[in-house]
Amino acid sequence: MRARLVAGSGTLAYDLAERLGDSSRPLVVMTDDERLLDTVSENVPAATVTHGDPTATAEFEAIESDIESVLAVADEPEKTAAILRASGDALPDALNVAYLAEDDPNAQTAIDRYADRVIKRPSATATAITDRLTEAGSRFRALRRVLADVEAPLAIVMHDNPDPDAIASAIALAKLADMAGLTTELCYFGSITHQENRAFVNLLEIELTNLDTEADLSAFGGFALVDHSRPGVNDQLPPNTQVDIVIDHHPPREPVEAPYVDLRSEVGATSTLLVEYLQQSALRIDETVATALLFGIRVDTDEFRREVCETDFEAAAALLPAANLGTLQRIENPSMSPETLETIGRSIRNRVRHGPVVISGVDGLGSRDALAQAADRLLNIEDVTTTVVYGIDAGTIYVSARTRGADLDIGEALRDAFGPIGSAGGHADMAGAQIEVGSFEYGGAATDDHPLVEIVDEVITNRFLNVVEARWNQPIRAESGDQYRIEDDEPSDRDVLVFPPEGESVDD
Repeated sequence: MRARLVAGSGTLAYDLAERLGDSSRPLVVMTDDERLLDTVSENVPAATVTHGDPTATAEFEAIESDIESVLAVADEPEKTAAILRASGDALPDALNVAYLAEDDPNAQTAIDRYADRVIKRPSATATAITDRLTEAGSRFRALRRVLADVEAPLAIVMHDNPDPDAIASAIALAKLADMAGLTTELCYFGSITHQENRAFVNLLEIELTNLDTEADLSAFGGFALVDHSRPGVNDQLPPNTQVDIVIDHHPPREPVEAPYVDLRSEVGATSTLLVEYLQQSALRIDETVATALLFGIRVDTDEFRREVCETDFEAAAALLPAANLGTLQRIENPSMSPETLETIGRSIRNRVRHGPVVISGVDGLGSRDALAQAADRLLNIEDVTTTVVYGIDAGTIYVSARTRGADLDIGEALRDAFGPIGSAGGHADMAGAQIEVGSFEYGGAATDDHPLVEIVDEVITNRFLNVVEARWNQPIRAESGDQYRIEDDEPSDRDVLVFPPEGESVDD
């Protein structure tokens, strides 16, 4: 386990040593202060105490421990700066946290060059400083090292048809890359059709690059994935693309490989993770970034009602002072395109109910994002706990699913149902899938009497319901296997279930 190093002198240095000495991580204290040396040796038995000059590079080079972080603590700013120079030259991979008793122009050059975080007197308590040594600080340091090694430009790739969480995360990562002197391009495949998402991009004047499968990717020096974790899965990058950075909050189905990977499924949004990085970087979060990240968190947690944790609330609270709430209100009340309204209406009319599950298909899909809106709308039907809405567009089947109050992880259900024939994933209560029409086998070919849309409906319905029935250990279809359909053609608050007469099928 890598050690922490307190280098310097004074009462605060002792307080830090005492606090850090209670943790399981190794602690090294380097000081030329005889009093501090004796006090720490007597009262902090867990610490390895070194009597040496903390402003000398050679003293740091002689340390045998693998140092993760250095706390430069001295009453004089110039001495703090000298400690940073020495530790920075000897331990370039360590996280450097500096304490400044007061501002001093003579010390600023070294502070700017070597310090990852700076703590000034008003907040200089042992608790405030050691908070910078948590896993968050280590993650930021590791990310910064990878960014420093990537060749420009860095392609920050969102998932196909990106949502606000993916877009906001890409914006924030671009800010961090800019701090490392790295130019970036925010990229996505597919389209942005959801009216809120279009308003989000337009009102915040976000510059995005829409890639296609014929794009020349050799122009990029590196790749980062946000809000998804594998090239070729929910994006159209070649599956063998070498990815440098992955930051995501979706649980991965398979191992994810990259020089830097941050996958934390306990948080409700990838935007929450990017707030942490910005806080650790000490960058000022400007209005555009704050507004984007706050909207990303709100959308992905369904206004803090879905898969939310304390960290999401804390991130939102940190963003609130800088965010433009007027812009957010304009984003959340955009006009709806006729294509979106038509897609939602057709999904409602085409719904088929199987007990607590509603499945609906839309051919000639006009708005992919409308599938998610339709799945949300259908979930409001009384006694319905799970919805699956799919549409066919340009030879690809797009699936959006929702569940609530059901003993079902919809992300796992979609992976089991459609993973073998396409790509699928998501959360316990919301998920999606993409399937190429020609990627599954079917016993018969499409004909005038048995058109493609019917074949797709049978495959989607049977595959999903087979998984659900196996998990619930009970049938939710008619024993004959025939679907029971909604009798009325118009949307209603309640669904009337019509079972086929014995010996007859629905088609009869």
